[in-house]
This record gives sequence, C-alpha cells and structure tokens, in this order.
Amino acid sequence: MAAPAPRRAPRQAFRPAPTPLQRSLVRERAKRRARIEHERERRHARRRFLVLLVTLLFVATVLSLTIWDQIQALFGL
Repeated sequence: MAAPAPRRAPRQAFRPAPTPLQRSLVRERAKRRARIEHERERRHARRRFLVLLVTLLFVATVLSLTIWDQIQALFGL
C-alpha cells in the first residue's frame, strides 16, 4: 500500500513593506477616527453634564420650597 503524500504547511503570502503613501493613508485614517471619537465623547460629556445640572436644579428647587413651607408653618408667615 502506498504512503499518503506528506502535508505541507500553507504558504505565507509575501507582503511587501508598505509604501510611504500607504503609511500616510493609515496615519490619516487613524487621526480621523480619533477626531470622530473625541467629538462623540464630548457630546456624551455635554449630555451628562446637562442631565446632572437639571437634576441638581430640580433637587434644589424642591428642597428650597420644602424649607420655605416649613418656615411658614413654624413662624406663621
């Protein structure tokens, strides 16, 4: 009986070094992605700040109205 043929490892494709143009494109794409991500993070930070600000103003208003009501009840104003 014949022996099976030996299996060879798949060839690795030869990839030449990137040209300066390709390196420049990769760098510019990375900069664009970073800029877009930074803008997105700024928008999210603004929204979080506004939500926190509105929440604090609501709590301060409720607290001040409650205190004013208690002062009126205590001193009969």
